[in-house]
Amino acid sequence: MTAGAYSIPEVQRLLATLVAAKPAGRIAEAGTSWGDGAEAIAAALGPGASFVTCEADPERAAAARARLAGLAVEALAGRWQDVLPQRAPFDVVFFDAGDIDGSVVDLLAPGGILVKDDMTPGRAIDGDPVRELLLRDPRLVAVELLTTPGAAAIVAVRRT
Repeated sequence: MTAGAYSIPEVQRLLATLVAAKPAGRIAEAGTSWGDGAEAIAAALGPGASFVTCEADPERAAAARARLAGLAVEALAGRWQDVLPQRAPFDVVFFDAGDIDGSVVDLLAPGGILVKDDMTPGRAIDGDPVRELLLRDPRLVAVELLTTPGAAAIVAVRRT
């Protein structure tokens, strides 16, 4: 979809909408990349909200940190598994890193929202580890949404 380089405008609008629904929420992003999605999230934050984003690639993390300077965001270099769990739970998590596993659900507060983009639409759940995880995990209620005719995102909510 984006080859990890940036988030598309449709996903940025989806994120802004979901973050606006949690105006004083605790927000996280796994996989900052160059900071496009983080910039959209930061612009939607309400008063009292907190936002942390992390990027495993040092070059991208440094570029994102420079891009996000002056915005209400804590931009960290490191793997999400190493930096986000101790800051959890979150009300919204944008998962744009490549290495998703079941522990991502533990980052969510009850009622917390997880967005996973860069999905190819129309694929079967069986045999797709990301779809199997997010669409079949009993801790989540989830749906796959088209963001463009050729791209999809999964939006999941942690059951309370």
